[in-house]
Formats: sequence, structure tokens, C-alpha cells
Amino acid sequence: MNFLQPFTPQLLSVLRIMSGLLFLQHGTTKYLNIPIGPMNNATPMSMSGAAGIIELVTGVLLVVGLFTRPAAFIASGMCAVAYFYAHAGRGLFPILNGGELAVLYTFTFLYLAAAGGGPLSLDRIIRKAD
Repeated sequence: MNFLQPFTPQLLSVLRIMSGLLFLQHGTTKYLNIPIGPMNNATPMSMSGAAGIIELVTGVLLVVGLFTRPAAFIASGMCAVAYFYAHAGRGLFPILNGGELAVLYTFTFLYLAAAGGGPLSLDRIIRKAD
């Protein structure tokens, strides 16, 4: 399937933007009550509330592609901690312990930390870098 190969750099940016938007909504639901759900009205002193702050800040940075590598690295670490804190104790397999999303975010953000934000990012515009 080589027909997509010419679009690899642009698809890296699309992966970053969409992952950032999906991650951002975890923070917006905790602090902005958008969308309304069971995680609304988080307090910054709770684990969920601390995670919400990281989700808001790194989510925005990832969407716009600013400080992509450090933001993705921090988000990846937070998701790894979330997996072991909230899911791993419920069983070995992520499909059974509800941790698939945390694992997927962990490795997606780890990849973005290594690969950078792609051509459609503020990092590229400001610093002429990935």
C-alpha cells in the first residue's frame, strides 16, 4: 500500500492533531464540563484532577503542534501511570481491564515524542524543526 507513502509527513500531523483533540476532551470534561459526563467537576488535588490539568495543557499543545516532543512525552508518561494506577490491578489483559485506551495513548504519544509534530505544526513554523 505505497500510495499513501508520499503523505507520511502530513499524516504524522493528522495523527498528532486528532490524538491531541481526543486527549483534550478528557481534560475539558473534567474542568470545563464539556461534554457532561461522570468525570465532571474534578478537583486539582485528586489524581483525576491532576491528570485533567495535564490533559488540558498537553492536549492543546499537541493540537497546535507547539512543544510537541516534550508535551507528547509528558502525556505518554501520564497515560502509562494511569494504566498502572487504574487498570492493571484489574487483570493482565487491557481488553479485560478496560485499559486499551490508556495503552494506545501511551504508545501514540511516545511515538509523537520521538517523531515530532510533522509539517503542519507551530514547532515547524516557529523553529523550522519537527
